Amino acid sequence: MNTTIEIQNLKCGGCAHTITSRLSELDNIDNVLVDNDNNTVSFNYKNEDTLNNATALLSKLGYPAAGENNPITKKAKSFVSCAVGRMNS
Repeated sequence: MNTTIEIQNLKCGGCAHTITSRLSELDNIDNVLVDNDNNTVSFNYKNEDTLNNATALLSKLGYPAAGENNPITKKAKSFVSCAVGRMNS
């Protein structure tokens, strides 16, 4: 199955690199594509548990789905994820 999720706090290629690399580490997730212009991430997944794990990881990294609670702590985590992604890209 394939999904596209609109996410919050997506800023740059560093963010995209972190999201792509971390989601790709999950079992049963592949073809991860981040679209910075539309604030979306798309990927293939096997089942609902896999999808739930992916959205939970996105939120943990600081990129909650649109409409999800986005406190300052998640915004701060996204800046850290962004910096890590820039260093590792």
